[in-house]
Amino acid sequence: MSDISLKVLVLAQDLSDPAVHRRVSMLCTGGASVTVAGFHRTSEPVASVKQCVTVNLGRTYNGRFIQRMRAVVREILLLSRHRGLFADADVVIARNLEMLAIAARGRNFCRPAPMVVYECLDIHRLLLRRDFIGAALRTLEGHLAQRASALFTSSPAFVSAYFNTLSQVRLPIRLVENKLLDTEEGTATSRDAVVPLPGPPWRIGWFGIIRCRKSLQILTDVVRQGQGSIEVVIRGRPDFDQLQNFHKIVADTRGLQFLGPYKNPDDIASIYSSVHFTWAIDMSEEGLNSSWLRPNRLYEGGACGCVPIALEAVETGAFLKCLGIGVILKEPFANSLVDFFKQLSPVSYRALQKAVGNVPRSTWVYKREDCEAIVQYLRDLSTG
Repeated sequence: MSDISLKVLVLAQDLSDPAVHRRVSMLCTGGASVTVAGFHRTSEPVASVKQCVTVNLGRTYNGRFIQRMRAVVREILLLSRHRGLFADADVVIARNLEMLAIAARGRNFCRPAPMVVYECLDIHRLLLRRDFIGAALRTLEGHLAQRASALFTSSPAFVSAYFNTLSQVRLPIRLVENKLLDTEEGTATSRDAVVPLPGPPWRIGWFGIIRCRKSLQILTDVVRQGQGSIEVVIRGRPDFDQLQNFHKIVADTRGLQFLGPYKNPDDIASIYSSVHFTWAIDMSEEGLNSSWLRPNRLYEGGACGCVPIALEAVETGAFLKCLGIGVILKEPFANSLVDFFKQLSPVSYRALQKAVGNVPRSTWVYKREDCEAIVQYLRDLSTG
């Protein structure tokens, strides 16, 4: 690696998102000097991301696309006040389309202009519409992507289902999965942390962004039908715009628990050590983004040795089938899961758990050398 530190500006749509902190940690571990700028969706501004210089651009809100677009337009109009951020960067990583618009404008302030990497974490449903709105947004995305040099995305299904078919983005693509960061300085997870005894009550952990109404309904039905033999532990950040009656459902369902938020990555090992299974399912955008993504909880649970539960006809299910692990549900999902637990024994659970343990750890985590490889890739972009 070069002794000269690569200067990276990360533009984040939500500074409070643990995935942003993980990406910044990855870049720092790989040897880059990182500055972060972006919006926040918490009530208070985010003071710092991983002790890097952090610039808050204002508050935006989940599910309020028009409000977010107004905030982006406002920032673009006033972006000259932040021209120093772009002038001091070798590479700008723009996380999602709204930040790509800011990156495309910001690089115009500089000569030579920094390289831009478009990092697409999710495919917004508006981009997938087959009408004028969808076509206009895809045209905008393709136009802005002409200012970029590469595309990072977290799932191969995003490439096959969108970028190779519907999208107008034409960039070199690098897969950067939602893996945990695990360096020599210490690991946030360990397979040895999984300690619940194999036997009822069987415990399912649903961790992270909690937004899927269908998942909540399925898990509620399963817990009720299990009559004490199945429990569900929920931790993270519920999206109350999608789950308005969340707290009432939890309160009315014995065996369904919400234990509040957690710190990522600090609490990962402890929360997964309390459950047997990982709920690696999201159906909030069925047939679209939810069918193509590989959720963070899939990698977190895998790193901790938890047995994942996924749907058959989506990317996560296909991934687990290739690995030969996990519980793959067919429709009707609640009945399928209840039938599975009726037949589950401590011996069969041990076999499921052993299969997860046999998967190479590199499937779930990035090591220091992986971080260095990403930074070197960015360095090559900036000098090539």
